[in-house]
Amino acid sequence: LQFLYFIVTSYTPNITENMRSSLSGMIPRRIGATRACSSVAEIAAMSPEEWTKSFKGATVDLAAMDVETITYNQSASRMRKLLKTGLLQHTDLHTNPERFFLAHRLLAAYAPKLGPGFWIRFTVHYNLCAGTILALGSDEQLKNLQTMQSDGLLGCFSLTEKLAGVSSGLVVNTTAVYNDADQTFTLNSPDEGAFKNWISQGLVADKTVVIADLRIKDKSYGPHAFLIDLRVDGRTVDGVCHGDMGQKTVGNDLDNAWIQFKNVTVPKSSLLNRYADITPSGDYQQKVDGVPVFHMIGQRLFTGRVAVAQAALEFRRSLFATTKQFADTKQCWSPSGPRQLSTVPQLRALFRENEANMTLLDNFVGLCEAQLCKVLRNNEMPSIKLVEAIAVAKVKCVEDSIRFVHRLQNEIGSYALMKGTGFEQTDFLTCCKFAEGDSRILMQKMARDLMKMYSKKPEAVKEKLPKEAAQCEKLAAMSEDDEGYSEALYSLADTIIERTTSTFLSKL
Repeated sequence: LQFLYFIVTSYTPNITENMRSSLSGMIPRRIGATRACSSVAEIAAMSPEEWTKSFKGATVDLAAMDVETITYNQSASRMRKLLKTGLLQHTDLHTNPERFFLAHRLLAAYAPKLGPGFWIRFTVHYNLCAGTILALGSDEQLKNLQTMQSDGLLGCFSLTEKLAGVSSGLVVNTTAVYNDADQTFTLNSPDEGAFKNWISQGLVADKTVVIADLRIKDKSYGPHAFLIDLRVDGRTVDGVCHGDMGQKTVGNDLDNAWIQFKNVTVPKSSLLNRYADITPSGDYQQKVDGVPVFHMIGQRLFTGRVAVAQAALEFRRSLFATTKQFADTKQCWSPSGPRQLSTVPQLRALFRENEANMTLLDNFVGLCEAQLCKVLRNNEMPSIKLVEAIAVAKVKCVEDSIRFVHRLQNEIGSYALMKGTGFEQTDFLTCCKFAEGDSRILMQKMARDLMKMYSKKPEAVKEKLPKEAAQCEKLAAMSEDDEGYSEALYSLADTIIERTTSTFLSKL
């Protein structure tokens, strides 16, 4: 039946997603592969090999998903089904973070076939929405995660705003005004620039974590996180307006929404209050000294950056593997007789160079993941060095993947123009570039932080980092309007990236 399903869905023209679903439903599932396990304890006790097999079994039908015709709700239905298996628990981010990252890598391997849509849907729910609840919610609020898992309720993350995109940092103009009389908050988008923008899963999600400027007694307390209903029984709650961002180059199985809040009233319990709350007298209370809430919101960026870095590598790994298979069987002319395309000098050199680079980056991001997993298990803040290494890993894994995939695309010939080869989904890497901190913004921050250190202690920087000190000295003598300033700044960032990578890897 599985073989027939593959033949029918692969070679029948104009087959619809509904037809696929009907055919898929006729296939008996392997016992232990896609069924929901009887208990959370049973799942937790699985070995990595057993869990990987089960997760692959639960996602095997994704490969047959037609991302050109599937609707948002049909794609979301697949995500709900995966969520309800319980294979990846919301709490795994803290109790079994290795499993959390492994799930992201396994799904990213489908990206050359499916594009970025389902992978983004998955990480938005598990990392951005559920991860923020896990990090900022009280013990009582964490019970929402159990309900979301058992009922298959999807979440999204409402942070980015129309006038505060990936190049703006944590800029939030959406307001959440506290009403002491009835202990509620009123959410508002004061103008179009404050509309939440490019919210992945925003047209189907049941819940959303809204990042809004908390205001109490006419005073702003900055960005805070609120868990609210976005839809109840499929119906959008009163006061929420939304629309579709439109067709994209890839990932059209994923809904991306703009969202407006118009006097949306939510209970006091909506404020995720592990680190901050409102007292019975209606005053602001920071529960943990020295830990501003916006710092904890930023924690999701660290897990997200590792997941994005690894996803870029998995996409590249899969694309190179399938392209190599083609090149190994493709015969081409040579003076001495037919030869495999993969043995042509420039392609052979590219495959070798890619393998060496992949090994280096796998080791680097793997070390970042291992150290971050320790931090997550202990519910600690990552060290500055680890934060810097994670940012470097995100930039280097994505940028090197873009570079190598572009080279492969231009060396393999007409194969790269054919639909179904994976090259049509290379904008997956563009999504990785600006997800969880745009590469350029991260590079600017690396350079800016070192420039600040150099301005305060130039001799110390010269002693420890002579190459970077020379670059800092050159930049310090320039203004942003000077020709060559941008090139010098990113050159400094490149030096920091290479030094951080080699230093981190020396620990292996």
